[in-house]
Amino acid sequence: MFYWLLKWVLVGPLVRVLYRPRISGLEHIPTRGPAIIAPNHLSFCDSVFVPLLAPQQVHYVAKAEYFTGSGLKGRLSAWFFTGVGAVPVDRSGGRASMAAIDTGLRTLREGKLFGIYPEGTRSPDGRLHRGRTGIARLALASGVPVIPVGLVGTDRVQPNGRTGWRLGPRPEVRFGPPLDFSRYEGLADDRYVLRAVTDEIVSAILELSGQEYVDMYATKAKALASRAAAAAAAEQLPEAA
Repeated sequence: MFYWLLKWVLVGPLVRVLYRPRISGLEHIPTRGPAIIAPNHLSFCDSVFVPLLAPQQVHYVAKAEYFTGSGLKGRLSAWFFTGVGAVPVDRSGGRASMAAIDTGLRTLREGKLFGIYPEGTRSPDGRLHRGRTGIARLALASGVPVIPVGLVGTDRVQPNGRTGWRLGPRPEVRFGPPLDFSRYEGLADDRYVLRAVTDEIVSAILELSGQEYVDMYATKAKALASRAAAAAAAEQLPEAA
């Protein structure tokens, strides 16, 4: 009930009026039954646009910190993420990816839509990065279709590193035809199959988003960018007397 209140009364109408997002491919989302929603990831606001603009509720994992903050800001964050169907996952330690997959399987078995970003994290440079095979594990273990999604322009609404949203940019959410991987039934432990499935999903997203593709994990691209920035800053320091 709270989700529909956010979607149709509190937040959804405001997003539609202020940003006038273009939406296409809604017919590809099943009216009932489970499916995996697989978008590219350009901005934090992707996790707002997709759940609020999809015709059915999309559940996805979110950092546990979003639900445990203190003060008014913390309560508002927990209120919002709970309302849009986010499920808290502890990302500390080494089981973050498995926790997300376990949560996804449970959600899909309940007949719901589950959203997961194949890149694993936000793109640091606007390009589409190599997909993590967790989404393939989830697709093969659940046997449900994967709906690729191309998000365009959300990084102009909320660039990385900014908390506020910009008015003016008009984002697009493009839902693609469902991908069926039933031909790989029983091969969920084959790493070559997992890579092939992941690459097929990322290829479908690439076609929808029109991004440049780079065969590198987004986490590695972030690390390289951080090291380059640190090196550039060091070169600008004055020499010691």
